Order: sequence, then C-alpha cells, then structure tokens
Amino acid sequence: MKRIARSTLQTAVNLVFFAIIGTSILSATYYLTHDTIVATVKKAKLKLVSQLLPPDSYDNDIMQDIRIVAADELLGTDEATQAHIARRGDQPVAVVLEAIAPDGYSGKIELIMSIHPDGSLGGVRVVNHNETPGLGDYIDIAKHDWITTFDGRSRSLFKDADWKVRKDGGVFEHMAGATVSPRAVIKAVNRALQYFEAHRDELFVADVKPEKGAKK
Repeated sequence: MKRIARSTLQTAVNLVFFAIIGTSILSATYYLTHDTIVATVKKAKLKLVSQLLPPDSYDNDIMQDIRIVAADELLGTDEATQAHIARRGDQPVAVVLEAIAPDGYSGKIELIMSIHPDGSLGGVRVVNHNETPGLGDYIDIAKHDWITTFDGRSRSLFKDADWKVRKDGGVFEHMAGATVSPRAVIKAVNRALQYFEAHRDELFVADVKPEKGAKK
C-alpha cells in the first residue's frame, strides 16, 4: 500500500514538474515572439489598407489613429474591432472598417473596407473566407476583380433594393451559378454603410488609443 502511495505521489510530482516546465516554455515563447507577431500582423494589415486607400491620400499614421468599435449587428461582429482613420492635416479622408458577412455559402466572410466622409466606398476586400474554390472564391481580389465593383458606390447613389445581385433585382453583377457568396458580401457592405451613416461623427473624432480587449 505504501509503495502504491509513493508511486502515486511521485507521478503527481512529475506531472506538476512537467506542467511547470511546459508553462514556462510557452510563456517564454510568447514573450520572445509577441513583438514579431504584432509587427507582422500590422505590416499585413497596412498592405491591405494600401489597396483600399492610396498612401499619398493621407499623411497621418493610420495604424495609430484608431477608434474602438463595439460589436454591432450592422457590422456582423461579436467582439470589439478597430476602425483606422485616414486624415490629411486635420481633415478626415476615410475610415477603414472591419465587417463580417455571416451568411456565406461555407460560413463567415471577413471583410475590410474604406469609406470616405461622404459615405462613398474607397474599396472593399475579403480578408478571410471558406467559400467553394472556383465558385465562391471569386470574391477574393487575388483570383478575380469582382470585389472592385464596390469602388465609389454609396447608399446615396443606390437605394436598399439596389444592393443585391442582378438575379435578385439589384445592380451588382455576379458569376452564373454562384450567387450565395456575392449576396452575402453585398448585404454586409450595405449594412456596414448603414453603420457608418449612424456613427460618422464619432468615428471621425480625434485619434484615440486602443483599449484592452480590442481586436488588433
């Protein structure tokens, strides 16, 4: 009995020891790589933003001039995100918002878009999706230019009924046999523009620092 007790105790001690070692390794790895990961994510995001806004159209640090955006049904988000503000001098040039189309063919479609103060779109890009290769993935700028159809469009130019694919009576073209993906993206963009209309003034306030818990 004593031998079993000693064996059990030794096993428990070993487990605790390895748990401590494992936690220490993970913690060290996190601290050693955190700054590199943050810098890489920032660089990738800036590269994407440059597709939405010409770098010479603003003169501030768009990665630092941000506004915390609470989760909102119009954006399709369930956690806080960051809106990046582009300015020239003291005047806002555009806001870069994140949104999610929840009803893609194979799940959520993550979007990023730039919107000018007059409510017109500077551009829209798909950040991540799981749509069917060859059909749904033509919403990806790397594989098709369909997403550029949003450039310059706004709710002042098109009423809600227009924000649909042509098959549904709207003004947006789509690939034959593949309507679910563009339907989801078009709907999400229109709803994001509605969000912008309701929050324009607060989005363009002076730059603020990110709060803990915001998505980067």
